[in-house]
Amino acid sequence: MPTLYSIKPAFQSLLRPLVGRLVAIGATANQVTIAATVLSVLAGVLIALFPGNTPLFWILPIVLFVRMALNAIDGMMAREFGQASKLGAYLNEIGDVISDVALILPFLRVAPFSAPGVVAFAIAALLVEYAGVLGVMTGGGRAYDGPFGKSDRALALGIIAALIGSGVILPAWFGWVFPLMAALSIYTMVNRIRAGLRRANSTNS
Repeated sequence: MPTLYSIKPAFQSLLRPLVGRLVAIGATANQVTIAATVLSVLAGVLIALFPGNTPLFWILPIVLFVRMALNAIDGMMAREFGQASKLGAYLNEIGDVISDVALILPFLRVAPFSAPGVVAFAIAALLVEYAGVLGVMTGGGRAYDGPFGKSDRALALGIIAALIGSGVILPAWFGWVFPLMAALSIYTMVNRIRAGLRRANSTNS
């Protein structure tokens, strides 16, 4: 299914000159991965501590975009400059789920979102990424199938945060957004499992 992940090659092309400069000054893929995680956690903590300061929510779309760029950069550094490592694989996957949780949970403190809906979305996001990683174990490769992958979640969260940051009073029915995103995430998880099994079976046949 279509997902924003499909635009990644074009995004990487724009970032490639920056990647070369980072490598030239001695930066490593693992450092970039850690930086993306630390940035996400700091942003999430700051917003959670001051949920009443709605302009702070503008930090979230910016951080989500920067995180997406850093994720693309560390991947290019690993693949194109020989910096791939087993440690890097761990950092990449664990950093992603830590960042997701850090940027989702601050919405617990915002009306009209309910704790069950926000937590359900956070858990579902973890399951989506876990299903993607399990594709490697089953021989189907790392799965990025949609329709609601990491980039799509980032876009949705960025839009919600921008509305809050702009001072928009969210209506009561908007509280269903997080349960809906949780459902989309579960559907994406199932889709990744099916696609991973299909690829694994075609490889083994």
